[in-house]
Amino acid sequence: MTDIRLAGTPAEVLLAYAVRIEVFVDEQGVPRDLEIDELDDSADHFVAYDDAGVPVGAARLVVEPAGFEGAPSSTAPVGHLGRLAVLEPARGTGLGVQLVQAIERRAASQGLDLIALSAQTQALGFYQRLGYVAHGPEFDDAGLPHRWMTRPL
Repeated sequence: MTDIRLAGTPAEVLLAYAVRIEVFVDEQGVPRDLEIDELDDSADHFVAYDDAGVPVGAARLVVEPAGFEGAPSSTAPVGHLGRLAVLEPARGTGLGVQLVQAIERRAASQGLDLIALSAQTQALGFYQRLGYVAHGPEFDDAGLPHRWMTRPL
């Protein structure tokens, strides 16, 4: 059983960063200065803990303005799901799905009706299975191919 919590303290946010750094910086080679960015200051951060209370996953939600590049035709604010990371021992357990659902619930509770995300192309199928639709051309983000995806809530 995994416990997913909204980070409520700076220490909990640092736990989310540690998961993200292990996945994106250490495993995928994303430069650290690109991984932790200015959006982190205004984001809601989620941390997933295993049964022993060890952080094994993280994600963030940023509320973006209408017309946000990931959903340019939106006339209302958009939930931007990002930095979804699951440590290797917890992969394949459904944790990624649970983190996406936690972000979606949080976005809905804030009155948002659309989620946008920038998916690595190797993760498109994961998000498509959750109802997200890819749009626009492939683009480079931190040296990795991505596409924008959206899903109404």
